[in-house]
Amino acid sequence: MPQLLPHFRSEHPGVRIELVEQKTIRLLPRLLSGRLDIAFVRPPEVQDSRLAFRLLFSETPVVALPTSHRLAGQATVHIAELVDEPLIVPDRGSRPHSHDLTIKLFLQSGFTARIAQVADEKQTIVGLVGTGIGIAIVPRWTSRLAVNGVRYVPIEIAPEAPSYRLSLSAAWLKGVRDGTRDQLMDTLERHLAEYAATA
Repeated sequence: MPQLLPHFRSEHPGVRIELVEQKTIRLLPRLLSGRLDIAFVRPPEVQDSRLAFRLLFSETPVVALPTSHRLAGQATVHIAELVDEPLIVPDRGSRPHSHDLTIKLFLQSGFTARIAQVADEKQTIVGLVGTGIGIAIVPRWTSRLAVNGVRYVPIEIAPEAPSYRLSLSAAWLKGVRDGTRDQLMDTLERHLAEYAATA
């Protein structure tokens, strides 16, 4: 949204947008009830046939480390280097995609994730990393959060490794005409390659 909104507002200055920030499990019911026109979500494994989903791109994971951490100065890290590290992960009930990404990255490398702390919001998770409680695997966009004492390092993953990225989709209610939503999607489509390059 920080990238999309300036583009959309410059093209459609008269349109008023109200942002609602929630987890996917809370946004989808709002779409179904008509309280939202469009949502940007992690696509669920089982998709409601009343909703349309447009896959936008997949986000790259990085590891958030305390700046004092032994690996914080490296250009990249391997999952094998994180095996004994205490992990801060989101609750699976509210953020299954982010939670499962961490677990899968370890399992696909033949290791078990050592969960030390569960937290919910990315800002909280990264803040806990800064206190030295543990490390966290987060989407690359999280590195834009200015948190003292935290460094983000790319994870080196084999290109053929499955399920190592987080998909992001636009979703809306099928069969509902909405000119403003269509304008937003038009702006998004024209700039999608630019947004995906930073994901």
